[in-house]
Amino acid sequence: MASAQQIAKNKNNYRNEIRTERREKDKDFIKAENSPLDEISKKSFRGLNYFPVSEKYRVKARLQFYDNPDTILMKTTTDRLPQYLVYAKATFTLDGKQLELTVYRNVSLMKKKGYEDYLFVPFRDLTTGEKSYGGGRYVDARIPEGTDFVIDFNRAYNPYCVYSKRYSCPVPPDGNYLEIAIEAGEKNYAH
Repeated sequence: MASAQQIAKNKNNYRNEIRTERREKDKDFIKAENSPLDEISKKSFRGLNYFPVSEKYRVKARLQFYDNPDTILMKTTTDRLPQYLVYAKATFTLDGKQLELTVYRNVSLMKKKGYEDYLFVPFRDLTTGEKSYGGGRYVDARIPEGTDFVIDFNRAYNPYCVYSKRYSCPVPPDGNYLEIAIEAGEKNYAH
């Protein structure tokens, strides 16, 4: 059994890891060639807005796989309709509420090197349109070995269409609306 000191150290390591990821993302938004920001926006960019890191929003979920998984054409912010495999249903408890989200796999990414096990969890919640982007946010994950699955809302991020109209972004399906405020991850972007 882990000591209280070890648990505190692990929490600090986790928080530091998230903070480091956030700093790196801010740097990429300014310097990376594939930044969603145009050159004018890069000059005034002072960093993304985030909710504080909280272990509460790193939830353990259970995956329920479908016997015959379906594929859908997911709506986007444009006319584009990318194909997604409906991979599994993730169920979890947060603030005493039993919640669920559908987990997807992008069919074209499944064939791309490095993304063979990539999972996509688009969602909206009670912060959507207020504290977070009105179109919803995303969490990325990898296929786990069993049915235990971690959804880390501290890593929730805005789609690129928040920063530029040149992107076409998936819109979270209606079934991925959470009747709870997920005060974790990226906040709404202040232009």
